[in-house]
Amino acid sequence: MNNYRFAPGREAATLNSIPSLRKSQKVIRFLLLSCIALLICAGASADDHVQDRPKVRAITAFVRLTPSDYQRELSETVEALNFVRRKFQQAGWDVQTVRITTQPFPEFVRGLPKAKALDFLLELDNLAAAGSYEFNIGPAMMQDSDDPSMMDLAAEFLARAKGTNSSAVIAAEDGIHWETIHRAAHLVKYLADNTPRGQGNFNFAAIAMVSPYGPFYPASYHTASGKKFAIGLESANVVLRVLAAETKATPTQVTAMLSSELSRYDREAEAIAQDFARESHWEYLGIDPTPAPLGNVSIGAAIEAYTGHPVGSSGTLSTAFLITTAVRSVQVKQVGYAGLMLPVLEDARLAQRWSEGKFSIDALLSYSSVCATGLDTVPLPGDVTEDQIARILGDVASLAFKWHKPLTARLLPVKDKHPGEKTGFDSPYLANATLQPMP
Repeated sequence: MNNYRFAPGREAATLNSIPSLRKSQKVIRFLLLSCIALLICAGASADDHVQDRPKVRAITAFVRLTPSDYQRELSETVEALNFVRRKFQQAGWDVQTVRITTQPFPEFVRGLPKAKALDFLLELDNLAAAGSYEFNIGPAMMQDSDDPSMMDLAAEFLARAKGTNSSAVIAAEDGIHWETIHRAAHLVKYLADNTPRGQGNFNFAAIAMVSPYGPFYPASYHTASGKKFAIGLESANVVLRVLAAETKATPTQVTAMLSSELSRYDREAEAIAQDFARESHWEYLGIDPTPAPLGNVSIGAAIEAYTGHPVGSSGTLSTAFLITTAVRSVQVKQVGYAGLMLPVLEDARLAQRWSEGKFSIDALLSYSSVCATGLDTVPLPGDVTEDQIARILGDVASLAFKWHKPLTARLLPVKDKHPGEKTGFDSPYLANATLQPMP
């Protein structure tokens, strides 16, 4: 980057005084041992803090690519991301991913023949894989009046891409986008049929009432200028620790305790981000305090620790509300969902309960009414139809628009798999679960 560099004399005691001397020595010895114990405890507390600290799921940069200079722009962005990643690592944080989100891709492929547009997107995908960063090209459609051929381009591209993400906006301030919903359903079905195990749908989301500049994929997007960044933490472990320890506390008390713990870590992360912003002149947008889970770092386990019952039982919705209330009170600059994630296959406990039939799509939508993030990584039988997918997306869009809350749908139909059979995903981010019948 061009505007900064990353480098940083008493007499001996009589026989009569010996007992008191020995007593003094014992006191001194006790005090010394106490000091040592305190130091050891202080060290253990520091270690516990490091172990309990959430991971940084994403440091996401927002850039505005120009077709004539995209390689330099991406190179400088990666340099900046790697620098801020090192700042977090030096402070003891584990950083999982750095990410780049561009403006909606139709803006920079406009006017290109389809074949050339596809080649350009595939080149960007290859650069991301080579540069070890995750990549998102934004929504294919943001309004029903947008060019529908961009959805077909996105489908073909995502079927061949190594890992790039994209989306489509199915509801916004102007209402529900019914045309986009049907085209998104077609794209989901296409990826299910044309990618191994249907995993191409892991990188696509239908998004409703989602604001720009969220750090979490695949819903991340922006439409303005670049050189901005946001942070997302994997902090379901913090929620589990608090909820498991406070099962006898009132919901109000637990909310306050959880808010305090999440704020502690988020403020620490924010201080590092702000320090980088001052040094680099990149604009810090905020932290999405949503406690993202992954695998055994489970938000499902946290809910069950508090309720004492499996996810899907009575109390799940009120616990989702409790967590969301705490998240929204976190004392940092907030961006993104600022809610609760219940990604079925990204969370080991949720995947288990899905397999057991403890909750359903309708249950997830009911939890979303108190601000979860919608239907995320939901496995579906391979014979699900486009019409069924469109109806599911329509429900998500309607709920989001009615209550003005950010919801997304990342649906994963599995070709040639039927209810009662298990998915066969081959991904470090996805658990496998038993498929349930379509409602």
